[in-house]
Amino acid sequence: MRALVTGGGGFLGKAIVRRLLLEGYSVRTFSRRRYPGLDQMGVDSFQGNISDGRSVEDACQGCDLVFHVAAKAGIWGNYEEYFSTNVSGTENVIQACRRLKISRLIYTSTPSVVFDGQDIDGGDERLPYASRYKAHYPKTKAVAEAKVLAANDAKLATVALRPHLIFGPDDRHLVPGILKRGRRGGLFRIGSLSKLVDFTYVDNAAEAHLLAAQKLEVGSAVAGRAFFVSNGQPTALWDFVNRVLQMVNLGPVERTISRDLAYAVGCLYETVYGFFSIQQEPALTRFLVEQLSSAHWFNISAARRLLGYEPRIDIEEGLNRLHRWIVSQTCIV
Repeated sequence: MRALVTGGGGFLGKAIVRRLLLEGYSVRTFSRRRYPGLDQMGVDSFQGNISDGRSVEDACQGCDLVFHVAAKAGIWGNYEEYFSTNVSGTENVIQACRRLKISRLIYTSTPSVVFDGQDIDGGDERLPYASRYKAHYPKTKAVAEAKVLAANDAKLATVALRPHLIFGPDDRHLVPGILKRGRRGGLFRIGSLSKLVDFTYVDNAAEAHLLAAQKLEVGSAVAGRAFFVSNGQPTALWDFVNRVLQMVNLGPVERTISRDLAYAVGCLYETVYGFFSIQQEPALTRFLVEQLSSAHWFNISAARRLLGYEPRIDIEEGLNRLHRWIVSQTCIV
C-alpha cells in the first residue's frame, strides 16, 4: 500500500509519515523542498509547488491513497498566495486522484473554518462555516475543505480532519511563536479571563489521520464528513502558555489588555501594514485578538465513535515530552 503525504516535511506531515512507516506503508512525500530527515527515513520524496497540477499528478502516480496536509498557514500575507496553495493546490490534488483513480483522500483542515470570533464551548460538526473571516488562512481552508467534501462520490471517498492547535517536539510554529514573543516581552492577556481552548498532541493528530484512512472507503460512514480532532482536554489558554514559558525559565504572562483596546490596536496594525504593503506579520491582528480572547474547544465524540479515535498522549505527558525536546535544542527560536 503506497501513500502520498503532501507537506510531508512539515510538523504534522512528518508525524504522519512516521506513523505510516510503522504500519508498513510505502510512503512518498510531496513538498516544496527536500528534507534530509525524510531521506533518512527512506521516504520517496518529490519536490514541487502544490499549485502546479502536473507536479502534483506526477507525485500521485502509483499511490493508493493521499494525505493532503500541505497548506499555507499564518495570520497575515498576500491573499493570492493563500488561495494558490490552499484552494488551487487542493483542487489539483482532487483532480489528480480522479485522473489516476485513487479512491481515498484524507484532508487536513482546521477548526478555524467555523470560528467567527465568538466563544465556541463544546461545538460539534453541526457548526456551519463562519459567515466572515478576518484572516486569509481560515477563509481559504474553508473553501478547500468544502471542495474536498463535495468531491466525495462513488469513485473517490474523502474525509476532512480538523486538528486544533497541534503541539509537541519538532514544532516550528506554535511553541516557537510563544517563546519568541515571551522573550521580547510581547505577550499580554487579552480580556479578564483565560478562556478554554483545545490542544492536540502531534502524535494524536497523526493517529487520527491513520484511523481515518483505515475507516475511509466509498460509501462508508466517514466518507464526505469532517471531524474535529483534539486531546479532548479543554485547557485554560494562558495556563498552557505559561507552562511553555516556564520551560525556558521565563515568567508567566501577567500584563492584561482589554479585548476592545487590543482589537483596535490590531485593526490599526492591519490598516498600516496593508497601506504600505508590509509583508512581515504584524504583532497583533483582529483574528489573533479573537483567538486569544475567545473559548474554542470542540466535542470530539464523532471522531471517537466513527474513527475509533482516542487520544493516547494526554496534555501533561505531551508537555513533558515537549519540555524534554526544548531542553535538547541549542536554539528553539
